[in-house]
Amino acid sequence: MTFPTPLTGVVPPVCTPLTPDGEVDKRSLRRLADHLMEGGVHGLFVLGSSSEAAFLTDHQRRTVVETVVDHVQGRLPVLAGVIDMTTPRVLDHVAYVTTAGADAVVATAPFYASTHPTEIARHFRRIAERSPVPVIAYDLPASVHSKLNPDLVLELAAEGVLAGLKDSSGDLGGFRRVLTGAHHLPDATSFSILTGSEVVVDSALAMGADGVVPGLGNVDPEGYVRLYRLCRAGDWDRARAEQERLCTLFEMVTAGDPTRMSGSSSALGAFKAALHLRGIIACPATAEPQVPLSQGEVERVGKRLAAAGLL
Repeated sequence: MTFPTPLTGVVPPVCTPLTPDGEVDKRSLRRLADHLMEGGVHGLFVLGSSSEAAFLTDHQRRTVVETVVDHVQGRLPVLAGVIDMTTPRVLDHVAYVTTAGADAVVATAPFYASTHPTEIARHFRRIAERSPVPVIAYDLPASVHSKLNPDLVLELAAEGVLAGLKDSSGDLGGFRRVLTGAHHLPDATSFSILTGSEVVVDSALAMGADGVVPGLGNVDPEGYVRLYRLCRAGDWDRARAEQERLCTLFEMVTAGDPTRMSGSSSALGAFKAALHLRGIIACPATAEPQVPLSQGEVERVGKRLAAAGLL
């Protein structure tokens, strides 16, 4: 489909259901895509952080994007992550996800070795040169250890290198700088600015963001679509109440015991446990070497779902 400019609304980073032996569960993935589309979302983002892309093999990544693109059949734009350590590896991902039919690619700065802003700019320019579809920058300093400078983002947007930004940095000041600066781009309507935070969506939209990419949107897509619509309608009191409900639900990410697992294991395990409890995916397994939630921790996730009216 034609990629919308700007991309707006709720674009969940789709979880990757796995079988008990760690393979991609294509049937559950299609069911999850249906759940999200029925919830009214405006696009799907595969192979992001909530997709566990960093834990998947290249073959598994291909399986995910091919399965979702084939199932969606152009009903919504499908964004595909091409996240990897170096530019050559990212370009390999760009080739197969665009061949599979992705409508846009999403890339972080390169990582592992420390990078200079000049190298980050070169990285995104090379991606744009090779990609037949729009390129969206993913600001994820907690994982790639490099914060995208707002001025660099705006420079690349003005050049036409970037079609958008997914900001998961937690830096609201920097986010505002991009939002303000975007008004002065040659074609401001061609650049999408999306927050990756589940808990400040109302604030981000009030600041002028185009949409949200919420991991929790896998679990409650209707809630985020409702929040988006309330904000767009200017019904800020009801939007605040819905945001607060979602913030309470988001506390499921702390279900895991931090003395025996990482925050990633806890959060992704909670999302998948919730999807399993809701009957959307067949198995709540997370990719190795993440630690699975215990039965008691899964029960805590269930209590959060019940309190939110989702069980």
